[in-house]
Amino acid sequence: MAGGSRDAGRSVTSKVLALLGAFDAAHPQLTLTELARRSGVPLSTAHRLVGELEEWQALSRGPDGRLRVGLRLWELGQLAPGRLGELAHPWLQELFVNTRENVHLAVRDGLEVLYVDKVYGRRAVPIVSRTGGRLPMHPTGVGKALLAYEPDWFVKSYLARKLERPTSHTITEPGRLARELAGVRTQGYALTYEEMTLGTCSAAAPVLVGGRPVAALGLVVSSRRARELPRLVEPLLSAAAGIARACAAHT
Repeated sequence: MAGGSRDAGRSVTSKVLALLGAFDAAHPQLTLTELARRSGVPLSTAHRLVGELEEWQALSRGPDGRLRVGLRLWELGQLAPGRLGELAHPWLQELFVNTRENVHLAVRDGLEVLYVDKVYGRRAVPIVSRTGGRLPMHPTGVGKALLAYEPDWFVKSYLARKLERPTSHTITEPGRLARELAGVRTQGYALTYEEMTLGTCSAAAPVLVGGRPVAALGLVVSSRRARELPRLVEPLLSAAAGIARACAAHT
């Protein structure tokens, strides 16, 4: 059997999905060897399947020969159900126009936040979030805004794990983090100060529909301007409420 006996138990479909799943925001381009290693598919099998995926335009090669997701997959992705991005984008644009700061929208996916949209300008401070990228919940403003409104059992389970600490300012103590999440619920928004990356601070508000968090809207500024965060909260909350109304009207 092609691919060797250690691969005999996997279907062709599972191998193809593993190859496609090897790409993520941190690894948008891979060599064939890297792709085989990250997917767990034997190199010979990966070589054969990649050829078919390239022919179908699910994968493409750059000038350097590295593989990347092809336009055919992007085209199919546009057919995925869900209107959150479409409904929220005008509010992200308006918030950016009003503040001239980085604006992004995220949803919870498992124990992480998945960034689904982003609006920024060339003068805005560089940030690590990217559309389609994932980050831990507790060090990010949008993550805290979402986590604060999750059921108690989920929050307790999240806090019981070993929490990542991207910077020395990241809050990882369960008791302290639980108190902060309670404060987020009381005031309706979250603030972070260099918890995800040094040099940036953030404010974020949940998008609540029927009392449940369907997304979180966030702003990111340079740490040098951390004192300006409080003045950004009002337009942030207004935009989050606007997105919530738009979502409620289309459910």
